[in-house]
Amino acid sequence: MEVTASNNPLSKIPLVGIGTPVLLVLILAMMTLPMPPFLLDILFSFNITLALIVILVTVYSTRPLDFAAFPTVLLLSTLLRLALNVGSTRVVLLNGHNGPGAAGSVIESFGAVVVGGNYAVGLVVFAILIIINFVVVTKGAGRISEVSARFTLDAMPGKQMAIDADLNAGLLTQEEAKERRLEISREADFYGSMDGASKFVRGDAVAGILILFINIVGGIAIGTAQHDLDFSSALEFYALLTIGDGLVAQVPALLLSTAAAIMVTRQNTSEDVGTQVVSQLFTDPKALVIAASILGFLGIIPGMPHIAFLSLASVSGGGAWFIMQRQEKLQLAQAQQQEEQVVSKPVENEVRELSWDDVQPVDPVGLEVGYRLIPLVDQAQDGTLMGRIKGVRKKLSQELGFLMPSVHIRDNLDLAPNAYRITLMGVSIGETEIHPERELAINPGQVFGEVQGIKGKDPAFGLEAVWIESNMKDQAQSLGYTVVDASTVVATHLSQILQEHAHELLGHEEVEQLLKILSQNAPKLVENLVPELLPLGVFVKVLQNLLQEQVPIRDLRTIAETLAEYGTRSQDPGVLTAAARIALSRMIVQNISSGTDEISVITLEPSLEQILLQSLQVGGDDAVGIEPGLAERLQKSLQDVAQRQEIRGQNPVLLTAPTLRSMLARFARFGVPNLHVLSYQEIPDSKQVKIVATVGQ
Repeated sequence: MEVTASNNPLSKIPLVGIGTPVLLVLILAMMTLPMPPFLLDILFSFNITLALIVILVTVYSTRPLDFAAFPTVLLLSTLLRLALNVGSTRVVLLNGHNGPGAAGSVIESFGAVVVGGNYAVGLVVFAILIIINFVVVTKGAGRISEVSARFTLDAMPGKQMAIDADLNAGLLTQEEAKERRLEISREADFYGSMDGASKFVRGDAVAGILILFINIVGGIAIGTAQHDLDFSSALEFYALLTIGDGLVAQVPALLLSTAAAIMVTRQNTSEDVGTQVVSQLFTDPKALVIAASILGFLGIIPGMPHIAFLSLASVSGGGAWFIMQRQEKLQLAQAQQQEEQVVSKPVENEVRELSWDDVQPVDPVGLEVGYRLIPLVDQAQDGTLMGRIKGVRKKLSQELGFLMPSVHIRDNLDLAPNAYRITLMGVSIGETEIHPERELAINPGQVFGEVQGIKGKDPAFGLEAVWIESNMKDQAQSLGYTVVDASTVVATHLSQILQEHAHELLGHEEVEQLLKILSQNAPKLVENLVPELLPLGVFVKVLQNLLQEQVPIRDLRTIAETLAEYGTRSQDPGVLTAAARIALSRMIVQNISSGTDEISVITLEPSLEQILLQSLQVGGDDAVGIEPGLAERLQKSLQDVAQRQEIRGQNPVLLTAPTLRSMLARFARFGVPNLHVLSYQEIPDSKQVKIVATVGQ
């Protein structure tokens, strides 16, 4: 017999997950369609059962997130109860003139048995239940939900920073960190949902009060006007039915309100509520001893209920004695266990041996922030610094020619609240304080007035600046200030440091990745260069030298071809760096004076060049051979002419002999960092040289 697949399209519809839509359709049907009394009995019984199940699940949950669907269950059960109220109201008003059993057995039982068939007593009991539910349980649970939601959201940045710190310290794996971040997000979502769900319970209590009075007034009017009942009979019939209906609805409502209160008041522990309460309430016997003493004193006072107080005093005293005996046995067992461990455990194994796992690598680039700056790096609080840092890394990677390492951000309580610190290889490179609620108005050199604020400096370039209020931004810009926000200040400072120390961030791993990319287009070049012609370390050193002199390494193919040509003659990184600079001369000069055919340069007097050439013979390829007085005068002269060039809006360029270029570049790096040092060979033929100053002795 051959079995074929069914062609029925309904068989392809998945049945998993359709319970909630079906329940919503049933709720809508209960609100619009008439229901027989026996169906009301079943649904009211189901409502009570659902409330019992929910409160028991809440009690036995070890954490709030174990019942994360509780807000949704609370909403659906509230809608179900309101739909039952609508359906029962229809039955009560239509059939209430027939007597107490007109709306089903459940409503009749609650109206007759629970309140003894007395509608006055029923009204009092219903009012008390409403007060307990609305004033006490629901209001308290709603307040706790609001506070929990606010504090949970406020604590998210700190928790996320703590996870990042543990991840960077090696205490967590990537998967564990991801799971903890997801748990924090779920916790925030849960308490936010509970804050809203508590409003459903409160609204349900208000609806119960209104439904009670509407049913009584409407039932009396219908009974007297349409069914010819006298006022007392109509009041008795409809009041008992309405009170029974209200009690049937308020009992599960009170259970669900209590479940919500338990859920928001419990702590994140590994124990359920019952175990937690017992373990914490009856741990210390002193409380029971004092309670037993007070109850015993009250029990011997004449006129007091002696049996009740003395019985409870005996139970409390017996419980205290039992707890003390158990604690003594537990302490004795722990002491014996410790003695056995000391005897059986060798001394050399008491301390765990260290391993390489205990040695944590330092972060190439780190950013530590004070606690008031956490919102800048928290995207949940609209922090923009993370995006700015990503943009800085992308920009520098494109400009310099290699991938900038990630910036590991963590909070540091040792820093001032408004301070941040930038580290390279675990060493602090820059540290300053900012004001995240203000904006920094930077004086670019010429402004037309002053602005009020907190005096400071731009951390990236050391310019005078003022921290101003945000509403003063337009005024400051009209006076000539450059106004930036706190995130831009940090990102600019980080960009300046990364660009200045780019050569320290380029290592063997990064160079191997660059060679791997280059080999896709020039495989023979890479194969013949490293390690056949040059060791990888020499190639890395040449690239580091170029970056240290602010020369990008984007054109890696030209650099590799130049090293392949000169590598047969010398493997000195200095010689190879000079050759690479000559090959990259057009790019170097273009970065200095782009858009013009003329380059303004500063030169040295021939006599000074001769002295410097002689110093090379004494100190080698360094400036140690220069006489200290001459070095000081040379540095001062270079600073003066460089400043004049910057005032004219031009980059200061020192043009010198090829043999002196490397030495003078290192000399200027510490005294005149903004001075570009070029050799005659590095000027392209398309550029005309204009000498604007000559530096002598």
